[in-house]
Amino acid sequence: MPTSLARRRAIIVGAGQSGLAVAAALSAEGLRPQQDFVVIDAAAPGHRSWSSRWHSMVLLSDARHSALPTRRYPGDQRSHPRVDEMVDYLKVVEASIGVETAWGVRVTGAERRGDGSTLHLSTTAGEVQTRNIVCATGAAAHPRLPEWASALTVPGVAIHSSSYQYPRQIPTPDVLVIGGGNSGLQIARELAASHTVTMAVRTRRAHRPLASYPLAAGGRRPLFGGDLRPEPVFGDSYERLQQAGVRIAPAVAGVHIATAVTHARGGAVTFEDGTTASPGSVIFATGYLPGDDWLPDEARIRGTRRTTTPVPGLFVAGFPQYSRRGVDTIAGVSADATAIAHHIINRP
Repeated sequence: MPTSLARRRAIIVGAGQSGLAVAAALSAEGLRPQQDFVVIDAAAPGHRSWSSRWHSMVLLSDARHSALPTRRYPGDQRSHPRVDEMVDYLKVVEASIGVETAWGVRVTGAERRGDGSTLHLSTTAGEVQTRNIVCATGAAAHPRLPEWASALTVPGVAIHSSSYQYPRQIPTPDVLVIGGGNSGLQIARELAASHTVTMAVRTRRAHRPLASYPLAAGGRRPLFGGDLRPEPVFGDSYERLQQAGVRIAPAVAGVHIATAVTHARGGAVTFEDGTTASPGSVIFATGYLPGDDWLPDEARIRGTRRTTTPVPGLFVAGFPQYSRRGVDTIAGVSADATAIAHHIINRP
């Protein structure tokens, strides 16, 4: 058992915005970082998820809505922070709370044994016992790819948006961006200045002004029931992209394996309208899977209260499916953090 993690009242798994929000809430309740609770993260030191986003990315929320309650975002409150600025901001938050994150510690499982109040957390540093565990590993933690992605070969690159950094990374003159959400629009907009861009869109999303993001972020269910509606696109729109030269195509249905005619291009994709294309490069802006894969099966059942699970002492922060719409945003996660802190303080 790693001595730095042992005998703590709570262990927060994840040092991103959700984990730091919970740490700040616990500190406000009088718990001491490193003594009463610890924060662990699987990444290399300081390498939060924001660090891997493309260089020109800016947040959809302005500075007022891109900060945790414990620390005001510096500078012009109407500006939209870049990802490198957000990384720096979270470092300042971490230092202001007094948290010393245990980096490079990956969690592999958690369980409750018997009827006691102790939880067992399995990590790459060993097994740890604690009374409370907070899953703050992110609602968008793992790249999501379509099933047919591995069958696609292109002469250039085929990468998920999480691996995209800048236009020079795309070696071919043309590129297919798969996915019509906000990430797809931002990447297509940047590449349109230097590449011939096609963007495959399954469902055209509603367009909202950028200023409405804090209230309109996330998917919604219709008032009288029905399927979840995808998050709107903010600021930019499909029409503006078309004016910039981006071709909007239907969703990709699958891969057409290369023939002698298309072999030089490495194969082709088939769109839902039956047409095909042989892209030079592909960027999958197809979203992410949540980082709750290490939770036990019984914890995945929605708890009776937000942020809780059926496993006593096991909490989840920043996941809309365990709470409500918007908690996966920087401003929205504070409600989860406050609720979890109260649960931990009041646990017998």
